[in-house]
Amino acid sequence: MIRLFRQPILRWITLLAVCELGLLALSLQLATLIRFAPAPEELTASPALLAGRAAMFALAILLGMAALGEYRANLRMSWRGQIARHAIAFALGGLALVVGYYVIPHAYVGRGVFGIALVIGFLATAAFRGLFMRLVELEALKRRVIVLGAGERAAQIHNRMRRRSDRRGFCLLGYMPGANEQLRVPTELLISRDTALTDLVRRQRVDEIVVGVDDRRGSLPMDDLLACRQLGVQITDLTTFVEREAGRVQLTMLDPSWLVFSGGFNASPLALFVKRAFDILASLAIALLCWPLMLGVVLAIRLESGAGQPILYRQERVGEHGRVFWLYKFRSMRTDAEMDGVARWAKANDDRVTRVGRICRKLRFDELPQLWNVVRGDMSIVGPRPERPQFVSDLENKIRYYGLRHSIKPGLAGWAQLCYSYGASEEDAAEKLKYDLFYVKNHSLFLDLVILIETVEVVLFGRGAR
Repeated sequence: MIRLFRQPILRWITLLAVCELGLLALSLQLATLIRFAPAPEELTASPALLAGRAAMFALAILLGMAALGEYRANLRMSWRGQIARHAIAFALGGLALVVGYYVIPHAYVGRGVFGIALVIGFLATAAFRGLFMRLVELEALKRRVIVLGAGERAAQIHNRMRRRSDRRGFCLLGYMPGANEQLRVPTELLISRDTALTDLVRRQRVDEIVVGVDDRRGSLPMDDLLACRQLGVQITDLTTFVEREAGRVQLTMLDPSWLVFSGGFNASPLALFVKRAFDILASLAIALLCWPLMLGVVLAIRLESGAGQPILYRQERVGEHGRVFWLYKFRSMRTDAEMDGVARWAKANDDRVTRVGRICRKLRFDELPQLWNVVRGDMSIVGPRPERPQFVSDLENKIRYYGLRHSIKPGLAGWAQLCYSYGASEEDAAEKLKYDLFYVKNHSLFLDLVILIETVEVVLFGRGAR
């Protein structure tokens, strides 16, 4: 969690969430005043009870907004799409509150107060969010960054982080070429090497220098960098910078020394105990909430396939430390899908998928039996998705560091599933590995909760399903 909050953009997102939480709580308080202003004697609730109701209202709506991905740093959408997403988040949070009021009758606020609070909260948070995001986009509030290097490595910032949403946390002032470096960035972005680094830092009010030269051996101005460090400027390796800003580990920049010294990979006994406890509690809670859905899926498969056909499907997958285990799913393909014994990637509009299976895959219902794998200890609630042994053996030979994703348990949900679409090729596997390695290095209970909440959006909109 501490490593995650080193990302400046996450500090902005946390501030946004805290402010919106306060606005939502005030919305219910204001709605109560408006509703009972004509007859205040009808308001019998105590101030403590009103505060508790406001907190419950605010938290439920905030979780709805988080579930719809409204606190995702790289969210790219038109203002109409943002308003529509905001409305769905309020509907989802409102539905959760209706269930909550049924479970906790004392928390009930009345239909009038509830409706007024939803309207006030929607307008207040939408207006505040619009203003807040404009402030975040102001160049004056961003960290001012220069890149030391202008070759192949440094150019990856220009090539892969050129969109405004990719640079919300920083303002790139330019690239200073290294010695004997073949230029790979546009000339208008270059900074003359004749300029003293300390003078440039003072003149441009630089906050951070990203070291991205192609060859560090004897080419780094260490004395200048040390002087800049003493001026309070942060010095960051290019790989660390991309990991922090983009939420992925760039494979083309990766080397073993960075993996060894960069931190992360928390496998302390306390961390393992907390993750295991979270897995068991979360899997049991999801099973308790979803058992009617699972019963419905069982009946649908039986009606479509007829008696005698299997409901569940099990398949070998590679788990923690390369151990193979049996993964359980609701059967979504024909029973003769792989009669020849050859493992195949799933593809769009796969004709092997049944009608019920197509719906189950779209809504991720077919994966609910994997809760048993979580309880058994084969899987975790959050982690890299487990792949088949046939694919893993091939990918490990073709993609460097692919085996690192097996240093932790695979999961039902994952960071790569949020950040990348469905992977069904070697190229997709390489792209997803960037996000899997980010999770492997930085996983924590806080990140697991964020991923689990935002997975609701994946299920609701069927992103990446095949």
